[in-house]
Amino acid sequence: MLKSGLIGALALSVLAVGAARAEVGEVVIAQQYGVSFIPLMVMERDQILEKHAKAAGVTVTVNWAKVAGPSVMNDGLLSNTIHFAAQGAPSLITLWDKTRGKIKGVAAMTTYPLYLVTRNPKVQSIKDFGPDDKIAVPSVKISTQAIMLQMAAAEAFGQENYTKLDDLTISLSHPDAAMALTNNTAGVNAHFATSPFYEQIIKLPGAHLVTTSYKILGGPGTAIVMTASAQFREANPKVFKAFIDALGEAIDVTNKDKRAAAQLYLKVANDRKNTVDDIVAMISDKDYAYTLQPQKVFKTALFMAKIGSIKQTPKALSDLFFPEGANLGGD
Repeated sequence: MLKSGLIGALALSVLAVGAARAEVGEVVIAQQYGVSFIPLMVMERDQILEKHAKAAGVTVTVNWAKVAGPSVMNDGLLSNTIHFAAQGAPSLITLWDKTRGKIKGVAAMTTYPLYLVTRNPKVQSIKDFGPDDKIAVPSVKISTQAIMLQMAAAEAFGQENYTKLDDLTISLSHPDAAMALTNNTAGVNAHFATSPFYEQIIKLPGAHLVTTSYKILGGPGTAIVMTASAQFREANPKVFKAFIDALGEAIDVTNKDKRAAAQLYLKVANDRKNTVDDIVAMISDKDYAYTLQPQKVFKTALFMAKIGSIKQTPKALSDLFFPEGANLGGD
């Protein structure tokens, strides 16, 4: 009797441990709009995360959320309703600071320039923007574009005037911003754009390039990183590793056949304004790269700490990224 009771107790103990170690069965991944997210489109199409998770002994269902800007992603990561988010470097840095390191970067995904375009003929440089201008960015103050504008303002007007252009910004998704610039909706006459929206709006009458994020940063900079919470990583080590492996595979697939990647983008995005050749040209540009390695993220964080956008100053890239991402090199 004692023996059977002991066996029963041990069985219950094993079940309890198994339940405690059970990993998540549903993964939510959030992304925005544009060709910079093609690796995630590849991952979704080919069910690459599901494949890597299954190989690790975990069955997952993946839900893909399309959102307009980082604010929704930030809330989702904080509430654990989003598990992985494709965001700009400043969003990662802000979350890292706000959560005291509980949210960090998983890896980079896309390095490409952002293009500040205006239809105002009087604006030829950052210094020429005035009170009648409206600059569309994904999210005021916290998006990559907003931080780039602050860095540019600090350089043009002095560090103490880094917010000089903030009042000119308006939050719009890239598709809405391109439409607003085209139609001069709400007075929008400038857009800090990504591809393929840059290639569309630069063709508008009077549209011209003011500057790029590469010029502001002094070189190529990561535009999109993947973020996650430490809580999720600790509770789901197999799924976390499976995601990194899946992202690496999706990037490899994208880089090996950019024409197929372009065809996928046009289908998923329902983009009727560009051709396959247009998209291939964009993602094959020398300044465009799909890579896991972060670039200029640490420099951006130091600027944000200097102006007080974040309270903590990171000492190294490893403060901002989980070891899996920090060990990829980069800066």
